[in-house]
Amino acid sequence: MKKDFLKYQAQTGPHPLGLEISRASGSYIYDTAGKEYLDFVAGVSACTLGHCHPKVITAIKNQVDRYMHVMVYGEYVLDPAVTYCTLLAAQLPERLTTTYLVNSGTEAIEGALKLTRRFTGRSQVISAKNSYHGNTMGSLSVSGHEERKSIFRPLIPDITFIDFNSEEDLLKITDKTAAVILETIQGGAGFILPSEDYLEKVRERCDQTGSLLILDEIQPGFGRTGKLFAFEHYNCIPDILVMGKGMASGLPVGAFTSSKKIMRSLQNNPKLGHITTFGGNPVIASACLATLKELLENDLISETSEKEKLFRNLLQHPAIKEIRGKGLMLALIFEDIETANLLIEKSMEAGLILFWLLFESRAVRITPPLTISVEEIEKGCGLILRILDEM
Repeated sequence: MKKDFLKYQAQTGPHPLGLEISRASGSYIYDTAGKEYLDFVAGVSACTLGHCHPKVITAIKNQVDRYMHVMVYGEYVLDPAVTYCTLLAAQLPERLTTTYLVNSGTEAIEGALKLTRRFTGRSQVISAKNSYHGNTMGSLSVSGHEERKSIFRPLIPDITFIDFNSEEDLLKITDKTAAVILETIQGGAGFILPSEDYLEKVRERCDQTGSLLILDEIQPGFGRTGKLFAFEHYNCIPDILVMGKGMASGLPVGAFTSSKKIMRSLQNNPKLGHITTFGGNPVIASACLATLKELLENDLISETSEKEKLFRNLLQHPAIKEIRGKGLMLALIFEDIETANLLIEKSMEAGLILFWLLFESRAVRITPPLTISVEEIEKGCGLILRILDEM
């Protein structure tokens, strides 16, 4: 199987991990030899409720028995999608009422960018240096890491970059700016938090200039930081909220949410201003609904902050220079890339899944399922400390 994987399936890099998966359950992944791996990555923040959560599986199976794809997005009334969008709106501020369901985070970014240009009639978009918003041409254009972009130029024009957390750079936002797009917490750059009132000042500047504020919550959303969405920590409500990854506990999905007034601008001039065949798929919407209900009906989100404290208390080691992030979106920062690489390699051999971040080569990702237990955290942290000692 691994030989066919390398021959017939396109790869994203020269050295894929190549773990042959048999099954996954809860906080564990199992390979074809029967070895178990404690998962501290959760599909890169995607498996919010762990692997194969029974309520998500039940919702999927029940919907498959009813109907799957029946019509392109936005034409038929599909109760899983409508119910999900209604429940989501009830958790959000009043200006965030209307959701467009798509297939991935990067498509949600594309839709959000189109929406801002259509609504404002302006073209300039301002993003942050070292940001990451996806890999399609539009989302790549507003991502702020030149090494990943240069080979694909020319990209979408009229994009300006500012330093994240720089108040001085906010003056670059003017009445020619359609949108400012920021990750609420910078992911690929190393889980960089906004300074205390930075996002509030971004909001104020956007209000002054009539620019729309897009917050990318594709990674920190759905409870990962101790709130349903990370912007709730920072007293800053966006005009457009972008989400993905953890929405459906492991199925491909994305969405962007705005006001009805703003979202309506995609309906005309031209009609079908953004269309997608499989967005709002009823099976995936059912998984989204089951995930959101589970987050709202128990203490997983509030427990996330306590689990963060446990990680920080346990992972005390001279090799770990810093622990960045919030909630269960954490990154261990080491002195050099070699230490980070070796820890990931040795941990996998020992039965613990860790992973990299995109731009910060000294970082090791810790983004486990929100359902991870105290005992599993203690077990995984013990393995990390043991491996660091041996290294």
